[in-house]
Amino acid sequence: MARFNDVADKVLEVNPQSDLSLLQRAYVFSAKVHEGQARLSGEPYLVHPVEVAGILADMRLDEVTVAVGLLHDAVEDTLTTQDEIERLFGEEVAFLVDGLTKIARIEFTSVRERQAENFRKMLLAMSKDIRILLVKLADRLHNMRTLGFMEEDARRRIAQETLDIYAPLAHRLGIHWMKQELEDLAFRALKPAVVAELEEGLRSSRQERERYVEAVISVLSQKLVAAGLRCEVTGRLKDLASIHAKMEARGVGLDEIHDVIAFRVILDGTKEQVYAALGIVHGTWTPVPGRFKDYVALPKPNGYQSLHTTVIGPYGERMEVQIRTEEMHQNAEYGIAAHWSYKEGRVGDDEDAAKFAWLRQLLEWQRELSDPHEFLDTVKVDLFPDEVFVFTPRGDVMNLPKGATPLDFAYAIHSEVGAHCAGARVNGKLVPLRHRLSDGDTVQILTSTSQIPRKDWLEFVVSGRARSKIRHAVRVAEKERSRELGREILERELRRAGLSLSKLLDSGSLDEVARSEVGGVPEDLFSAVGYGTLPPIDVVRKLKPEAAPPAEPVARPRRRRLFGRSPAPSSSGIRVSGQGDVLVRFAGCCAPLPGDEISGFVTRGRGVTIHSKECDKVFALDPERRIDVQWDAEASVPRRVKVRITSVDRPGILAAITKSISSAGLNIDEARVSTSPDQKAISDFDVLVKDVRTLNAVMKEIERIRGVISVERVRA
Repeated sequence: MARFNDVADKVLEVNPQSDLSLLQRAYVFSAKVHEGQARLSGEPYLVHPVEVAGILADMRLDEVTVAVGLLHDAVEDTLTTQDEIERLFGEEVAFLVDGLTKIARIEFTSVRERQAENFRKMLLAMSKDIRILLVKLADRLHNMRTLGFMEEDARRRIAQETLDIYAPLAHRLGIHWMKQELEDLAFRALKPAVVAELEEGLRSSRQERERYVEAVISVLSQKLVAAGLRCEVTGRLKDLASIHAKMEARGVGLDEIHDVIAFRVILDGTKEQVYAALGIVHGTWTPVPGRFKDYVALPKPNGYQSLHTTVIGPYGERMEVQIRTEEMHQNAEYGIAAHWSYKEGRVGDDEDAAKFAWLRQLLEWQRELSDPHEFLDTVKVDLFPDEVFVFTPRGDVMNLPKGATPLDFAYAIHSEVGAHCAGARVNGKLVPLRHRLSDGDTVQILTSTSQIPRKDWLEFVVSGRARSKIRHAVRVAEKERSRELGREILERELRRAGLSLSKLLDSGSLDEVARSEVGGVPEDLFSAVGYGTLPPIDVVRKLKPEAAPPAEPVARPRRRRLFGRSPAPSSSGIRVSGQGDVLVRFAGCCAPLPGDEISGFVTRGRGVTIHSKECDKVFALDPERRIDVQWDAEASVPRRVKVRITSVDRPGILAAITKSISSAGLNIDEARVSTSPDQKAISDFDVLVKDVRTLNAVMKEIERIRGVISVERVRA
């Protein structure tokens, strides 16, 4: 547990001229205002701000940021006011605390909306001073370290949010150690059964692994020193999340994962000596083809520099070796904080400013995307996968997300180049637009003025910018088609009633109807008719009541006779704007279950289509077609869901899986099992489930079965 004196010592170690009086006053104030408050662990609440301040001190940040760590919850969780913070600690501290308080005070109805809007607000605060994000990351890290005291649902939600947003943000800022710890803590919270199995499996080989590490360090150190290189060689077990990801990717058990140990060479020397050390490593052990990454010549966007290679080490085991200088190591561990500088509270020099080009891109999306769900989906794509480095025909380097296509490249150049992209040449050869780019490719884009963005492009582009621009273009095109269709339908209906659309437009009569029916102009009225959300006869009835048939009474759901009882349950399990007797269908792309957050979209001639709010296809649909839908709490309609289980192919495992499913009272509607030569089994089960909570409980039980590698809900 961190103590204030420990925090102060760390701050002085970085800068002996630091203002300790500021920290002392912040500590005393925090102790006073949080007095009597306790955390779920039972510890005094003061432990949390002191731990957050300790993390910030470990990151070698200035005393102002550390003081904000001590005060970050004062306004949010106590009677302290913002004016009081400014009066006691100054404008700079108050500004940072205010940014953190504004993020914490946002309230939203749905979990996903809250997550999306909190993230949006955090980005806006970050744009003013990146230290707000650093304090938020330190706050999240300590909360993750004490996650075990929370209830399971909250624990899983926070862990997933950490994986989706906070760990990638730490990675994007280059704070490698924090990213790794956040990922490891989240993995332990989300997959405790898998963690227990991995730890048990690794425990048995611990002594053998330690001898292996000592042998490699001894051999490598001697060879590097003999070559005149001053260095430190360390070896460590890769984190459990990384080992599990390898198991899932290869479809094998722990005993078949050999490269679980990573070695690091930190040189007290120059960049040239890094390549000299690489030559010694490759001269000692055989390198694995295709497993070499040069992040020294081509640094990652967050400034990370290191050489990564995989070699066949002693006993034929694969091992990863990272080679870097001491300066590169400091940058890798502390990221932007390793060389911190400020000018009027902002990041100080051009080099630092360049590192935040990605933040400017996120803020651009923030302005363009009004839907918080779409905004979160867009930025999560770019926060931030592994990159591929490709070249323009002029030789400029561009970094794109792993799996990027020529279309992603085109949109990265300019949105107009992407919109009119008709083809591409990669290394001089024509390739399809869905071709996956590799490191070192040279890409040339071919354009045509007749080409426009197509909906099927969303199936293979991966970058947030490309997805955002394509979705916007598709929506605009769909809206235009609906407007034209609605105009034709309304014109035909008006003609039957003896009315002229052109005369109504000239006289302004249609403007009043548009305002009353859709709250807009006639163009919006045409769109509503085209989408099917407004029957054209309603417009005719407004303009010429005697020419239209009388309105049919609205069918209302029957109510039970007992006073105070709710309406009869809907047959579909869905209520649309409170009504249970509306035609609905469930989208096959996401197969939503009761308990999932959902969106409804009016589909002409097919009623209301129900999508999960997390479904990618939701973002390509026009928001004007969205309608309020909820699960009917009184209805109990089983839904068909596909569950895919990857496991070791051994006798009895299928019986154990089916027993777990049937023990939960679920009916298996269909099952398909396939095996492969590498002793892996893939089992697909179609099961009938009443809600997502039941499904999650069953999946957790299956994860505990020995030999099960992964369990996932298949949406499509």
